Amino acid sequence: MENSLAYARAQDQADPLKDFRTKFHLPKQEDGKTLLYFCGNSLGLQPKKVSEFIDLELKDWANLGVEGHTDAKHPWMPYHEFLAKPMAKIVGAKPSEVVVMNTLTANLHLMMVSFYKPNKTKFKIVIESDAFPSDKYAVESQLKFHGIDPDEGLILWSPREGEELCRFEDLENIMNEQGDSIALLMIGSTNYYTGQSFPLKKITQLGHSHNCMVGFDLAHGAGNIQPNLHDTGADFAVWCTYKYLNSGPGSLAGCFVHERHATNNSLNRFAGWWGHNKDTRFNMRKGFDPIPGAEGWQLSNPPILSMAAIRASLSVFEEAGFDTIREKSVKITNYLEFLLKEIDTERIRIITPTNPEERGCQLSIQVKHADKSLHTKLTEAGVISDWREPDVIRVAPAPLYNSYEDVFLLVEKLKALL
Repeated sequence: MENSLAYARAQDQADPLKDFRTKFHLPKQEDGKTLLYFCGNSLGLQPKKVSEFIDLELKDWANLGVEGHTDAKHPWMPYHEFLAKPMAKIVGAKPSEVVVMNTLTANLHLMMVSFYKPNKTKFKIVIESDAFPSDKYAVESQLKFHGIDPDEGLILWSPREGEELCRFEDLENIMNEQGDSIALLMIGSTNYYTGQSFPLKKITQLGHSHNCMVGFDLAHGAGNIQPNLHDTGADFAVWCTYKYLNSGPGSLAGCFVHERHATNNSLNRFAGWWGHNKDTRFNMRKGFDPIPGAEGWQLSNPPILSMAAIRASLSVFEEAGFDTIREKSVKITNYLEFLLKEIDTERIRIITPTNPEERGCQLSIQVKHADKSLHTKLTEAGVISDWREPDVIRVAPAPLYNSYEDVFLLVEKLKALL
């Protein structure tokens, strides 16, 4: 690798995904210059196809009214089924194991209703210590719902003193010491703060060896890493679609239920009519008969306009191919790491793992003795990234729309400010 604009531009010319940048709306400054956008880990950019896909549903709604459920070009009744196959490819699952519904934390609660089954001796839940706050709030509230004090029922998998990253051997120690009292491991696949990706299959095998259920929050994983959920063997997983999956602010979320649970009607669940047998759903007066697979956890008929945006985004992923996306992700993030380490300063360090197998595209840059002012100046210089207290700037070169030149210019601006 070379620290030069010419090298960055040469990489862009050789990039098999170079044309995909033109398929997205890139935010601009007031003077018309394109911003350097590195915030796909918070909100992905809008694919240009989105308006076309949503407009089609608006026209069918206008022209057909309620008949759009069956007569729209893409009928609304089975609309969620159009998303299952492309979404399953992105998370490494079978289409029957995946459904798009609700929002992430709502799905997490629904999954814990089914897969967190505490008893008097086996009732604890393990999460990583710096899990995204919503995960922690959800887990604590589930413990309270079952009459369990979170101080007693919640176990935090923490980095060692003076370190930022969690070590797998420390999770092994937790399980060896307390596995008999642990009912659920619920881990974020890729940590929002450090960018560390965890070994999902090893965690699943560890949990199952202690007779625990295992679930993952893929909020920062879906569309970023390949979690291979089916082969991993996790019992469930949840994720959002508005970050790396570019489906719009607050868009619907995804949910995975492993096929071994597909027909297990003995599992507790909070049921709704959209999870009922499709053949008898409209009989209305029958008892609940869940659809086999992940679809059986649906509650209500879904918002089609949000699903249209997701379908538009997934069509871009299908065209690009997720293996190609991941390959560029590794290369462009390696280049970002290389350039950051070229900066002659002791003020910053990267806390995200160096091993590409232990991270996605995000790098978390810790700024020593800093407040948010450096990030503010970076924003004023035309860079969209984000700040996480107390001292981290997160940047994520999304492979579908970020270029190597973007990365080079980002580091040049950061270097000038430092």
